[in-house]
Amino acid sequence: MKRTLGVCYYPEHWPQSQWAQDAASMADLGLTWVRIGEFAWSRLEPTPGQYDWGWLDQAIETLGRHGLRVVLGTPTATPPRWMLDRHPDMLAHDAAGNPRGFGSRRHYDFAHAGYRAECARIVTAMAERYGRNPHVAAWQTDNEYACHDTVLSYSPVALQAFRNWLAQKYQSPQALNRAWGNVFWSMDYASFDDIALPNLTVTEPNPAHVMDFRRFASDMVAEFNRVQTDIIRRHSDAPIAHNYMGRITDFDHYKVGADLDIAAWDAYPLGFLSDRLEASADHKRRFVRQGDPDLQAFHHDLYRAVGRGRWWIMEQQPGPVNWAPYNPDPLPGMARLWAWEAFAHGAEAVCYFRWRQAPFAQEQMHAGLLRPDSAPAPAFAEAAEVLRELGAMPAQGTAPAPVALVFDYESAWAWATQPQGRDFDYFRLAFHFYRGLRRLGQNIDILPPDTADLSAYKLVLAPGVATLSPPFLAALAAHQGHSLIGPRSNSKTADFATPVPLPPNLPGLDATVSRVESLPPDVPVPLAGGGQFLHWREKVETASPVPEVTEDGWPALIAAGGLHYLTGWPDDATLDRMLTDALRRAGLEPDPLPEGLRRRDSDTHRFWFNYNPVAVEWDNTTIPPAGVHWRPLA
Repeated sequence: MKRTLGVCYYPEHWPQSQWAQDAASMADLGLTWVRIGEFAWSRLEPTPGQYDWGWLDQAIETLGRHGLRVVLGTPTATPPRWMLDRHPDMLAHDAAGNPRGFGSRRHYDFAHAGYRAECARIVTAMAERYGRNPHVAAWQTDNEYACHDTVLSYSPVALQAFRNWLAQKYQSPQALNRAWGNVFWSMDYASFDDIALPNLTVTEPNPAHVMDFRRFASDMVAEFNRVQTDIIRRHSDAPIAHNYMGRITDFDHYKVGADLDIAAWDAYPLGFLSDRLEASADHKRRFVRQGDPDLQAFHHDLYRAVGRGRWWIMEQQPGPVNWAPYNPDPLPGMARLWAWEAFAHGAEAVCYFRWRQAPFAQEQMHAGLLRPDSAPAPAFAEAAEVLRELGAMPAQGTAPAPVALVFDYESAWAWATQPQGRDFDYFRLAFHFYRGLRRLGQNIDILPPDTADLSAYKLVLAPGVATLSPPFLAALAAHQGHSLIGPRSNSKTADFATPVPLPPNLPGLDATVSRVESLPPDVPVPLAGGGQFLHWREKVETASPVPEVTEDGWPALIAAGGLHYLTGWPDDATLDRMLTDALRRAGLEPDPLPEGLRRRDSDTHRFWFNYNPVAVEWDNTTIPPAGVHWRPLA
């Protein structure tokens, strides 16, 4: 598959006299894709029902005339101010019940029927006008669902929609009461109209109530997105994408992805390191200008799963961003490295954000490929270098991975709802196992929780999946390879109750979790074979073989043929040892890598990425800081 580069562009921000020169410069650089339109509603419809298509017609024609392919975004993330006059109740409300106001973006409630109708109207108008335009080669729905904490809304509109959702799911208040365990604390409801949203309670609300609210909110995102994809498909054959974000678990990305052709995501490695990652001060200091060595790769593999093999980066950081607590300048070479790492993980396209840095409004401190005065910024030359290298590289596909890790959005909601320990976070746990595999040089596929066939994988990991699905359990029972499940897996029913038989209740495993404990940071549980559990451990009664025990005599690892259950959260060294053993049992060879050096295979080449600020010697080669090294696979 041919790999391409693109850029995000906002023609409405610049004089029309500048567009042709911008398009010519993009084409001269070698870019393929230009994303436009996703924030332009007020310029497309200045007053209700009065459209102004002329400037967008001209922008698309100008870009297309220079051989560029347009990704056209629907503008529904930024409803214009007049929309509030038509729908004053459309604003989402925060957990304190306060409306989120106008003046930035994403100021809508996904459940608001009137706003959905307005979105359907503008998307229909756009699709009718541009659906067969030869220059519009892809679509993007909305922009960054969940950004700015906008999935969970506690508005009156959300309340009514939630009650309707519950009535459809349970059919009767009595069935809901049984499912939620509302006999506890006299929480029984006589009518769906009695049910409130799970905020402003005196103490914690019923976790089953919270989980259903999270499912409802996620479904509202999926429904909102489907309104747009259904309309676009009636008028266009071009593929449809949405640009997800990093470390966002507020809605089920797999469900939204089921209505898309491409899963895209917005990669901001330096912002994520500063703002969205638990790591030591030394780790953040070492990688402050490069980003975490594994966080981008995790999302590449995740969105490859969400897109069922097709994925892009719709926004790639080119320089300092404006929104993190601190915003350093990338180390020279990182804009090149990040692009190549994405391609090695199977990206079809990498689009830098943005063409020219804006001199006004909220994002004027966010770098682009050009400075505000149109002079090239450092990433411009790095993008040109990537394009030269792509021209010399054969078309590539994604190499099959022998190792898989299950990632489940509902588990993130479950453990946020009832963490039991202040520092227990599902994403953190899953990412811990992922980065352990990466340290050992492995290629990894990420799988959705309802995966029904594991036959392609020699080793499957499922840490912390709250409720293992029947399809996955059946696939696990039939799996001829090896697996590592736990900790805390299969410990809740779908209704957020403790299951009986007690967890983990895995096929062929004789094991019962009798007690659990969350561990303060300074109270680890040592293992007899070395290392320790942090954050979480389970005391498990078992008649199955126990390859590892804790120093106080409880099983740490339990075996049943190729299936192993892990009873705690291992520290890095312990995880590396356990994963090394698991890989060798599965017939795979660990390849421990130096700190900050990572490996990934395409179907034609093996790549190494040096995230370090210093050179690394590897593969008989000196890989410079922010360097990329590759060689053909034998």
